[in-house]
Amino acid sequence: MRTRQRQTGMIYVALLLAVALMGGLSAVGLKVAQTLQQRSAEAELLAIGLEFRNALQSYAEATPNGLPNTPAALAELLRDPRSPGVIRHLRRLYHDPFTGKAEWGIVCGPDQRIFGIHSLSNTPTFKRENFPVELAALSGSLRHVDWVFAIAALPESQQADKAAQIFSLK
Repeated sequence: MRTRQRQTGMIYVALLLAVALMGGLSAVGLKVAQTLQQRSAEAELLAIGLEFRNALQSYAEATPNGLPNTPAALAELLRDPRSPGVIRHLRRLYHDPFTGKAEWGIVCGPDQRIFGIHSLSNTPTFKRENFPVELAALSGSLRHVDWVFAIAALPESQQADKAAQIFSLK
């Protein structure tokens, strides 16, 4: 009878160890899944940011003489109000993959016109180097809010203004 109690106790200890091991493996699996999800969201943010940057650049290049070369609102990228025909620099306003909202941080120049956007997420970045050439300025950024997607060539009046104002657009 005594050996039977000892065997029952050993089975109980083995069962506790198995449960603890499964819990530990589950925690590691969740951490890996979370990391993969964040890396996927970062890749999506880079693609969306590049779309916005290209749309802002297209808007600037399509500017008729005497008109501002940056939009006053992101909606102007969907349908350019400066021309009689329909010109679309962006197909739609994308959602931020980190916040899930179509709300972006807006970088404005001294004339309060948009020359860049950024995510409103303050989460730390995984990717900090090896960006494409057109996004090389993102290297070394520690948070997603620091990833600013701006047009390549700004008017001299805006280049001189180092303290760009950051606004939130809904």
